[in-house]
Amino acid sequence: MNCTGFTLEMLAEMRADYTALISGNKARVIVDQNGERVEFTAANAQRLYAMIGEVAACLEPSARPRSNRPMGFYF
Repeated sequence: MNCTGFTLEMLAEMRADYTALISGNKARVIVDQNGERVEFTAANAQRLYAMIGEVAACLEPSARPRSNRPMGFYF
């Protein structure tokens, strides 16, 4: 994934949106005072979580997974 278009602020916003999506705080249908209705499609939480992981791996070096090496000894 190409992460050149993402910033740390965007990553923080994506994490906040994921939290709101999982907790059920995002509205799906909004009806205005004059009766206009706007309906949003349901988001896929798993795809958003995967995207957050990919962007975090690009932007945050500490978020990169460590390689699984066998235990060794240092002298």
